[in-house]
Amino acid sequence: MGRVTHLVSPVGAATGARPRAAAPRARGALRHAAPALLVYAGIRALGAAVLFAWAAVAGKDAHQLLSARWDSLWYSRIAEDGYGHTLHLAGGKVHSDLAFFPLLPGLERLLSAVFPLSAADAGLLVSALASLLAAWAVFLVGDRCHGRRAGIALAALWAALPVGIVQSMAYSESLFTALAAWSLYCVLTGRWVWAGSLAALAGLTRPVGAAVVAAVWLTAAAVLWRERRRPDGRMLLGVVLAPLGALAYVAWVGVRTGSPTGYLDVQGGWGNGFDGGVAFGRFVAERLTGPAWPAGVGLLLGVALVLWLYAAGVRRGQPLPLAVYAGTVLLLALTAKGYFGSKPRLMMPAFPLLLPLAAAVARLRTVRAVLTVAPVVLVSAVYGAFWLHGSGPP
Repeated sequence: MGRVTHLVSPVGAATGARPRAAAPRARGALRHAAPALLVYAGIRALGAAVLFAWAAVAGKDAHQLLSARWDSLWYSRIAEDGYGHTLHLAGGKVHSDLAFFPLLPGLERLLSAVFPLSAADAGLLVSALASLLAAWAVFLVGDRCHGRRAGIALAALWAALPVGIVQSMAYSESLFTALAAWSLYCVLTGRWVWAGSLAALAGLTRPVGAAVVAAVWLTAAAVLWRERRRPDGRMLLGVVLAPLGALAYVAWVGVRTGSPTGYLDVQGGWGNGFDGGVAFGRFVAERLTGPAWPAGVGLLLGVALVLWLYAAGVRRGQPLPLAVYAGTVLLLALTAKGYFGSKPRLMMPAFPLLLPLAAAVARLRTVRAVLTVAPVVLVSAVYGAFWLHGSGPP
């Protein structure tokens, strides 16, 4: 099938990507994306430099902060020893490593077997390469929607998120975002088999892979409804492939635990699950009514901002797959229980939220655009170092 140029949004407005005269040829694709990749790499290098400087002053090991804390320890253990590690904590919580999807530890295991790398360092390498691939796809999405300058701005803004330091950690966010962003780009360009295959891999990376599946399925349905036709073989294959990764892992956990609800039980042991946002609302309310009320106000403003960005993207004709994907990521993040400090990190893959800001930056002259984004980059670098020296990602 050809390129998807116009789709119907959930609110009934045309939300297709603007037509392009010609896509960059394969030979020049990297050259076309090079400015975005250089800007992205520069921003992340600055964040790493600030982190290492802060760690030197604080007497801590920046390498350890990036590669051997929180979830990265679980991924490394799975890479080295396979699944089977469980912690029984006070209060009845049971932390099983089955909560972690297998693609990242599988890549860590492969790289550490082929190269003289520890599993932790292999995780850093995966994140470094995946973050560049993610930035490339993010740029292409912005370029297709609003032009090359917007694509560069979108990659820069994604790099400069307050929790952007996670993109440099041995975590699965960079890998997931790379797979999700390329899948979305393939949907936008009508490459259905690639879109479904990448969605399947995203489903082997994080539970939020469901957002990529939703984007593939709903976009295919919208195309078929709009064109009043049956799906061709490639579209049908992409639709079938999309959920297979997540389904395979959930089924495997069910067999491993001896229960069809095994994966949900594992997540419940960690205190995770979905309650429509009740627990998160209670968490915010407790801060608003206590001495930490400024934190509660900040949380409300943060939620209002991401919802405003989402609404702004839909109003301005964001392509349907991007709107579905970003909306699903937000829904899953905001309605989940668990450690509430994770929510900014869980929303990080929702890069289409930044499209309205990227389009606005792209309309500025170059000097003004740089002066506008530079303070955000500096704040992100400092905040990332502060974050990892404090509570950081769970």
